[in-house]
Amino acid sequence: MKIIAIGMNYALHNKELGHTEVNSEPVIFMKPDSAILKDGKPFFIPDFSQEIHYETEVVVRINRLGKNIAPRFAHRYYDSVTLGIDFTARNLQRKFREAGHPWELCKGFDNSAAIGTFVPVNQFENIQRLNFYLTIDGQEVQRGNTADMLFRIDDIIAYVSRFVTLKIGDLLFTGTPAGVGPVSISQHLQGYLEEEKLLDFYIR
Repeated sequence: MKIIAIGMNYALHNKELGHTEVNSEPVIFMKPDSAILKDGKPFFIPDFSQEIHYETEVVVRINRLGKNIAPRFAHRYYDSVTLGIDFTARNLQRKFREAGHPWELCKGFDNSAAIGTFVPVNQFENIQRLNFYLTIDGQEVQRGNTADMLFRIDDIIAYVSRFVTLKIGDLLFTGTPAGVGPVSISQHLQGYLEEEKLLDFYIR
């Protein structure tokens, strides 16, 4: 399986990071399968960065083999959804951007893709109208709605499938809204999708 992620998919998040350009196409990056963190296991802050940021995202799981998928058929290629955290080594990201280097090491390190419990997509009326939020130690720190995405989930799937064959079990991280920030040891992270808690783990 592979992890496909989209960057800069919420306008207010782009603003908070100083991105002023409007992208005409999705910004795509990948994470290896070794980035997966699941089953409520703790996230251990790596020794190569003291500035690890959380980025809360809606994650969909691909359930069919697909290539060159038309947007109108993209909804057939996933049937479950959850919340995830795209952990980012922000200091490394700034360094790589300034040098014009790829993002892989600041985005794809081990355990940098936390995922919660998957639930059926059909329990929601519209996947492009989902509220989600993250709390740290019981305090809300980030909130978003998939209606604010610059590129819709189905359009992202169609776009990515032009270049990469989608396979059963692949995960799509769909971007983070404004409100990202650092994590520190002993914090308790809990993520909610439409008031249902799907993500629950600690920082170590």
